[in-house]
Amino acid sequence: MSLYGMMRTGVSGMNAQANRLSTVADNIANSDTTGYKRSSAEFSTLVMPTTGGAYNSGGVTTTIRSSISAQGVLQYTTSVSDLAVNGEGFFVVQDPSGTPFLTRAGAFVPDAEGKLVNAAGYQLMAYSYANGEPAATANGFEGLVPVQISDQEMTASPSTAGNFNGNLPAGATPVAAANLPTTNTAAAQYTEKSSLVAYDNLGNKVLLDVYFTNTGAGTWQVSVFDQSKATPGTSFPYAGGALGTANLTFDTTTGKLSGAIDSVSLTVPNGATLKLDLSKLTQLGTGFTVSDAEVNGNAPSTIEKVQIGEDGIIYAQYQDGSTKPLYKIPLADVQSPDRLAALPGNVYAQSSDSGAVRIGFANEGKLGAIISGALENSNVDIAEELTNMIAAQRSYTANSKVFQTGSDLMDVLVNLKR
Repeated sequence: MSLYGMMRTGVSGMNAQANRLSTVADNIANSDTTGYKRSSAEFSTLVMPTTGGAYNSGGVTTTIRSSISAQGVLQYTTSVSDLAVNGEGFFVVQDPSGTPFLTRAGAFVPDAEGKLVNAAGYQLMAYSYANGEPAATANGFEGLVPVQISDQEMTASPSTAGNFNGNLPAGATPVAAANLPTTNTAAAQYTEKSSLVAYDNLGNKVLLDVYFTNTGAGTWQVSVFDQSKATPGTSFPYAGGALGTANLTFDTTTGKLSGAIDSVSLTVPNGATLKLDLSKLTQLGTGFTVSDAEVNGNAPSTIEKVQIGEDGIIYAQYQDGSTKPLYKIPLADVQSPDRLAALPGNVYAQSSDSGAVRIGFANEGKLGAIISGALENSNVDIAEELTNMIAAQRSYTANSKVFQTGSDLMDVLVNLKR
C-alpha cells in the first residue's frame, strides 16, 4: 500500500464522518419542525484492485437516506386547519408557481385570499365539490385545486335531494279515486300530511306540503304541493296543482316497500329538481310517525366555521346551522417513500427510485386517516442524534490520525537522503 493511498483513505473516512455530522446537525436543527423526517448517512466500502504482495486501500462512500416512511408523534392543537396524516400518505401542495409537491407538514393557515398555506408557503390542494362528488385522478395531479375558503362571501344552495323516513298506518281507510289530492279540488281528501322546508335558487325557503293518501290494500299515493299556493284558510285546491306525485306499493306481509318506485321527484318553485327518497317508509300496524326528514340546500348565509373529517372532506358550517361539503383532501403515496427526493420547505418530489405518485383518499387501501386539529412532530430522537454525533466525532478523529501518520511517514521518506 502506498503512503498516498493510506492518506487518501484517511481523507475519505474524514469526509464520510463529516457527512454524518452534517445529517446530525440537520436533524437536531429540525427536531421541532412539523413533519420533518430525519436523515442519516449510510456508508459502503470502496475497494481498489490489488496485486500479489500489495494491498491498495480504497475508502468509504456515503449515501444519504431519509426516514420518510417513519411517522412522528401526533401533537394535538386547537386549530381546525392543522392537519396530520395518521398512517401512510402525503398531502399534495403546490408552490406559488403551481408546481405540485408532497409533504407531511400540515400546519395550514388561511392567507389573505382564504387559501390554506403552510409555514413554508405551500398551498394545500384538494378536489372541489363544485362539479359533484369528486373522484381521485389515480396517476396524476390533474383536477386538484387550491383549497380556498372565504367567510366573507354569502352563498345559497338550492334543494336537490332529501329523504323522508317514517311509518304509514296499515289500517287506514282508502280514499276514493275521485277525491285524491291529485284531483286538486275542494273535496280532496288525504290520510296523513306533513311538511318540509326546501330552498330555491336564491336561498328562499319554500314550504312543501306532503300528502300521503291510502288508495287500497298496501298502496299509497304521495303528492307534494307548494304551501304558498294553497287556498287561504283551507288547503285544497292549490294554484298550479301538485309539484310531484308518486304511487307506492307495500308488501302487506312485511310492511316494506315492494314496488319499483321508492321516491318522488318535483321541481321546487324557482329552484332545482328535488328527489325525495322514500325508500325507508314502512306500512305497519301503528299510527303515522316521522322518524327522519331532511332536505339539502341552505338559505343565504356566510361560513361560520369549517370542519374536516377523517375522510378528508372539508365541510362549511353556515350561520343557519346547515353544512355543505366544499373540498375533499386526497392523499398521495409512492412505492418507496424513503427514496423520494427531499427538497427545501419540507416537501418531497418523485424520483426515479421512489416510483410513480398515486393519488387516493384517506382510509382507502394503505392510506391513513386525516386528523384535523393535530400536527405530526418530527421523527428525530435527540438522544440518538447526540450519540451519533459523539460516534462521528471519534471516527473523524481516528481517520485524522491515519492521515497524520501517513504524513509523518511521508516526511521520513523524504528525509532519507539527509
